[in-house]
Amino acid sequence: MVNDLDGKEFQLKFVRAAQMILFANVICDPPLGLTTVVPHGRDAANFTVLVESSVSFPEQGWEVVLWHNSHHVHDWNELSLVESTSGPSPLSISSQGRSRVYRRYFSGSIQRPAEASRPVHFTLKYRISTSQSWKWMNELSGLTDGELYFQSDTSSEELGVYFDNFNSDFQVHAVDSDVPDTQLWSLTKSIDLVQKDDKSVFSEDKLGIPREFSRWFALVRIWSPWLAPRHGKGYFAPTEDTVMCSFLRWDGLHLVLLAVSGIDDVLTVFKHDGAGGVIVSSRNDSQESGQVRMIAAVGKTFEVANAACMYHARKLVSGDRYSSAEMEAEMNAFNEDKEKAQWMENWYDGLTYCTWNALGQDLTEQKIYDALDTLDKNDIKITNLIIDDNWQSLNNPGQSQFNRGMTDFDANKEGFPHGLRYTVTNIRDNHPNIQHVAVWHAILGYWGGIAPEGNMAKKYKTKVVRKHGVSSGTMTVVDPDDAQRMYNDFYQFLLDSRIDSVKTDAQFFLDLLDNADDRRRFIKAYQDAWTISSLRYFSIKAISCMSQTPQILFHSQLPTNKPRVMVRNSDDFFPEIPSSHPWHVFTNAHNALLTSHLNVIPDWDMFQTSHPYSSFHAAGRCISGGPIYFTDEPGKYDLALIKAMTAQSIKGKTIILRPSTIGKSQGVYTAYEEERLLKVSTYHGSKASGTGILGIFNVSEKPLSEFVALREFPGIDTEIEYVVRAHTTGEMSGAIKYDDNHALLSLRVEIKGWEILSSFPLYTFSLQGGKRIEHGVTKVACLGLLGKMTGAAAVVNSKMSEENGRLRMSISLKALGVLGFFISNLIKRSIEEDFLIMMLGRAIPLETVKKSDVIEDLLEVDIEKAWEKMGLNGGYSSEVTVEIFIS
Repeated sequence: MVNDLDGKEFQLKFVRAAQMILFANVICDPPLGLTTVVPHGRDAANFTVLVESSVSFPEQGWEVVLWHNSHHVHDWNELSLVESTSGPSPLSISSQGRSRVYRRYFSGSIQRPAEASRPVHFTLKYRISTSQSWKWMNELSGLTDGELYFQSDTSSEELGVYFDNFNSDFQVHAVDSDVPDTQLWSLTKSIDLVQKDDKSVFSEDKLGIPREFSRWFALVRIWSPWLAPRHGKGYFAPTEDTVMCSFLRWDGLHLVLLAVSGIDDVLTVFKHDGAGGVIVSSRNDSQESGQVRMIAAVGKTFEVANAACMYHARKLVSGDRYSSAEMEAEMNAFNEDKEKAQWMENWYDGLTYCTWNALGQDLTEQKIYDALDTLDKNDIKITNLIIDDNWQSLNNPGQSQFNRGMTDFDANKEGFPHGLRYTVTNIRDNHPNIQHVAVWHAILGYWGGIAPEGNMAKKYKTKVVRKHGVSSGTMTVVDPDDAQRMYNDFYQFLLDSRIDSVKTDAQFFLDLLDNADDRRRFIKAYQDAWTISSLRYFSIKAISCMSQTPQILFHSQLPTNKPRVMVRNSDDFFPEIPSSHPWHVFTNAHNALLTSHLNVIPDWDMFQTSHPYSSFHAAGRCISGGPIYFTDEPGKYDLALIKAMTAQSIKGKTIILRPSTIGKSQGVYTAYEEERLLKVSTYHGSKASGTGILGIFNVSEKPLSEFVALREFPGIDTEIEYVVRAHTTGEMSGAIKYDDNHALLSLRVEIKGWEILSSFPLYTFSLQGGKRIEHGVTKVACLGLLGKMTGAAAVVNSKMSEENGRLRMSISLKALGVLGFFISNLIKRSIEEDFLIMMLGRAIPLETVKKSDVIEDLLEVDIEKAWEKMGLNGGYSSEVTVEIFIS
């Protein structure tokens, strides 16, 4: 008996089996405690179990048994899993808290049952010898049974079969879906008009009770401006008004319901009746009878059913009068100006600094100057600056923000004695790297509207309105008849002051208006005025904030008749509330299940790089597909973290590396409280040849160990081999395919921990080879920029071809850094003899190319160092092309 720690004889005279089992770590795929859908066409559910036992004990043999009821709901059977003793093992990713262990893998499968319309439950038991008693994983881990749903191939064309007591008062119309293999229905019901008392009309109608499902997910109005996820089992019971909900059925199908608002002044949400039933709750602000509208879809995945609903919703709102002639004119002007596209790219992809948490609410021009100087001293080159709240001229000094109104367009004299233009001119002159400067303002002026005695009130028609909710009461605002003129004047003033972008907050105040006439006149008028002026003056370089109200979601953010605007995707970053940080990332990932289908770029909000959760937030922002802006106090920066989020372009700009798609949660039905890893998926590049990216976050309060399967990465082609790389450790898998038994990765993620995994397609070539290499197969993958959280997103284009027994790769990059390649037989190759790497037609210095010191198949090419050493200049291009030739 040998101790694996040092190779010496194990010193313990005996080992208690109970101790070994207690300290063992067991991971199962499919997992316990969750529901797994086995797609139609698959005849079995394949299981892989990893048993990790500490090297502090002698190595022992293990037995693992799967206990399941696939034959009958009350008939449980054993399936002995077989230990895998040959072939490649799954990659086990290291982490700071992961101990040295023995690893044993076991596998088996459950066949699709004849009665596939009910869930199959399973659990595990294991032991180290036949003389020991079995230990049940449920008892040791606290996890409930796992569930398997063997998916049906067919769905009903009648919506009513998915409900008990379906309400026939709804008009149900089957409509053609834009998404293959989905059933889609449009539902309507009339709602009365507003009477002479001008009070909104409310209605509530029970739709029915969803049937034969186990889990539901909903996006709710957690409060007026924001959405957040809710989850449940057994029966539908969200605690807040719901915009979208989905039900995972026993037949493996997904039923999605979407409440449509913003058409003809009708707002609609879902509620519950306390007994699992769905209530359709609506409000009509119109003086004409209206239509309650909702959409339902059934599909084989949540994403296809959800997409079917969203695509049809876009068709519905396109029939509403949301696109005025004035907006169309601005869109035509925008599309004809090609230069604006470049400005938009800088706005989306530039690193941004915000003053809010960094400089506090007592904002002055000197504080801004000092903060920017400190950024320069630390060689942090931002592209965008947001001057947040408290620069404005306001009344009622010293009072609550809700009692203060905007008096004039220019900045307050106390903090900005020379005016806004003077401040911004100094910023631009002293910091030429800053290309865009934005200011904050509320949709109605300020939190308290406009000051009744101020210059704005004298210039524009005003109205006193009553609102409920936050700081309920009355406030003075510009009347909708003058909203467009006010926005034109205000944004012209900002443009003259060298401001070229805005962050427009408190947009939910429009939904807090009490009077039906006010709601009817204000909501669309203000949204349209803001959109038109944002286009006209700033090419829609704007951030829409606190705007996740149903009317705004559908009226302003869903239509595709304008460029995508940045929209805050959740409630704020709260640096002083520790429990808020995992929830912040969890909420954004789930909100993106809806907002990724809007015509917006979801913005996960600013954060601080010098914070206990800084890298956790940074990883979330990098995979979000949205902007990255930070709000560090001057001098308190994590420079290494900023470097991992960004890269330098050949123009000397600091840019973020945004993937092609919006990051969103994969565990649609997994609740925040279930102590599971949050998996957020995104993708970069073209179909099949791009990179699937998974962000892994521990949002629980204990370390978690789980499998990640290759099938979980977005965009995986079942016929292609991949390598998977972990960002934090740099570890890489071998070549794996979708159906391989070892196409899994195990990882342990600590509290506050995270990981980013990227899957890269492998290309196979038959090269001649040099004198050290036999003629044969070489497998190659481009890994993007190493050391960057989303380094694959630096790759603009990648081409590989075989020419006369030699491999030629052409990689176009948007930024500089260390470019990585997986090359299967790299260890046998000579960099001097087998490689030629060029930029702009010149060979790069040999010292900028090396084999990895840690990973056997990894080639590292320091493009940034080579660019500097060669003194290259990209001219008008913003990209650099690297050519690699391998013999």
